[in-house]
Amino acid sequence: MDYDSSQVYQPEADTYLLLDAARGEVRPGDRVLEVGTGSGLIAAAMRKGARTIATDINPHAAIAAQKAGVDVIRCNLLDPIRGKFDLVLFNPPYLPTEPHERIDDWLEYALDGGKTGRATLERFAADVKRVLAPGGRILILISSLTGPGEVKELFATHGLQAELIREERVEDEILLVLRFTR
Repeated sequence: MDYDSSQVYQPEADTYLLLDAARGEVRPGDRVLEVGTGSGLIAAAMRKGARTIATDINPHAAIAAQKAGVDVIRCNLLDPIRGKFDLVLFNPPYLPTEPHERIDDWLEYALDGGKTGRATLERFAADVKRVLAPGGRILILISSLTGPGEVKELFATHGLQAELIREERVEDEILLVLRFTR
């Protein structure tokens, strides 16, 4: 680990579940985009068989990902991204967080999903089709705390259909990886 773990989200069970799903999903020659890369672990693993770039709003995470060999753009979600990607990966901030619970630091960007746990997903869902190639897939890690039914409905309003591809119980929550397609 070549980064400040107080500023960059450390890989945890959710990271490894999404990594496992991504390894099963990536195809040779795919163009892969990881949004909110954090340490860069997943994007670095995808580079082995696919052209991969990543984004993160956190400057400490962007540096950590670069040190892991990842081509990273420091930005908010998909804002400056151009081009089309065959596989888009995202482990969003999904913890429901009340306004009085918020902490003003960079690590909070990786955790705070707003009151419902879906605030960041709402912005992502509204824009992701713009960067999705024909036949492209989106893998998103969510928690049972985030409201899986509501997440599926959110993406359905943007013309994307969900399929559950991985699931794992971790303490008091269930982690899920959903695949979205047009």
